[in-house]
Amino acid sequence: MTPIRASAVAEMCRGLTGDAEFRGHGDLMLTGINSLEEAGPADLSFVANRKARELAALSKAGCLLAPQGFEANSPASIHVADPRGTFARLVAQLLPVTRPPAGVHPSAAVDETAILGEGVSIGAHATVGARSSVGADCTIEAGCHIGADVSLGANSRLFPGVTVYDRVRIGARAVLHSGCVIGADGFGFAFVDDRYEKFPQVGTVDIGDDVELGANTCVDRAALGVTRIGAGTKLDNMVHIAHNCQIGRHVVIAAQTGLSGGVTIGDYAVVGGQVGVGDKARIESKAVVGSGAGILTSKVVRAGQPVWGTPARPLKEHLLQLASLSKLPELRERVAELKKRIEALEKGIGST
Repeated sequence: MTPIRASAVAEMCRGLTGDAEFRGHGDLMLTGINSLEEAGPADLSFVANRKARELAALSKAGCLLAPQGFEANSPASIHVADPRGTFARLVAQLLPVTRPPAGVHPSAAVDETAILGEGVSIGAHATVGARSSVGADCTIEAGCHIGADVSLGANSRLFPGVTVYDRVRIGARAVLHSGCVIGADGFGFAFVDDRYEKFPQVGTVDIGDDVELGANTCVDRAALGVTRIGAGTKLDNMVHIAHNCQIGRHVVIAAQTGLSGGVTIGDYAVVGGQVGVGDKARIESKAVVGSGAGILTSKVVRAGQPVWGTPARPLKEHLLQLASLSKLPELRERVAELKKRIEALEKGIGST
């Protein structure tokens, strides 16, 4: 990070939020960004929750981005309404992402019918297929494969080893991390006579603007029609999106979650890690699915509803069942005692 005065960082925050209160030593030079635990006297860090407030009292950070009204003991502090969100946007300016220089590496193979926009960077051993279009300022890093008739929007970035099959559309400013596979055949088979026959997977994939897909995430093409991921959606590492799924805008899905075919997820829904979703299930807008949950085939999770467990059920019901389960050992002992009493009574009655 280029050294910068704390007062200049406060000015940047004002530009981002419209309002930021600065306290302390404006001439303090900041040279790095770090966590509260690891930050030193020349580092910037942030305070976003109650636990962080406790850590901040022990932190050696030179400057803290903190909530309004927070009493910081650091040499400098900047107070805003949303420290976490402001910090994320601030870091993007202080530590801008570096991109490889524009141009096509000599070892790359770009079909003569492909169209490359201005400022495109294509790395070593990457391939771009026939009639594909790569938007301006895109970065396709080493070892990526772009099939035929693919459309990649401007300012998108594909990290090393991404595979995009034929006829896939990816919007602008998309980020695909290493190992992503987009447009592979869906898992569709028909049982004919005594064997499985492959059901044709001739649809496509449409990924909206500002989507980010984590490492080794797979999005299958539709059997017929389109597998769709809406604008602004973020998928973690090792997420599987099956054929014909329809995912809305600004959805968040954590790692190792798998969606079966035909699943629909509404806008702004949140899905935790290691969730399994059955065929044609529907998760409505702003619903929250807890980590490890199982959504049964054709199940509907209502808008705004938090669900947990397997099979998934409303959070209050799930917690009530957990509380009941915790009482089973005591209940078992009581049942055993009652059984003994009944046996004693029956023995007494039988002897008379």
